[in-house]
Amino acid sequence: MSPLIFRNANEADAEGIASVLQELVAAGKRQSASDSEFARVHYITHSNNLRCTVAEDEDGNILGFQALILAIEDNPYGAPVGWGVIGTHIRPTAARRGIGRQLFERTHAAAQANNLEAIDATIGANNPEGLNYYEAMGFRDYRVSDGAISKAFRLR
Repeated sequence: MSPLIFRNANEADAEGIASVLQELVAAGKRQSASDSEFARVHYITHSNNLRCTVAEDEDGNILGFQALILAIEDNPYGAPVGWGVIGTHIRPTAARRGIGRQLFERTHAAAQANNLEAIDATIGANNPEGLNYYEAMGFRDYRVSDGAISKAFRLR
């Protein structure tokens, strides 16, 4: 297995991030298709972005990414104001390589550096891989609504 590189995302990563999202849609693991502009606005340059980390192979192909944004008032996730909101996306072809765990190490450090109380992960109730991943990272259920389960990772 080739070495993985983890780094902060930049605008040049928008197409690679969109490709990850599109592969997830094709595999039936994500509902909405996303293009590079969506990836740029929602993950890389989001106004409340705390960190977006990409995992890439030695050839520069993005295998997955994890974003952490700050929850503000009336956020679309319903997360408490001041918490972080996390999103994790890994290509199905890159699953089971420890990418998610290594991404979370960096996201956890960013959450601590920003003095967050907790991180929210809202996952579709029909996404057992996502639910199991967040549970393995230490997230615990705190809310259930409209076919989704919200888990919290408490930092303090």
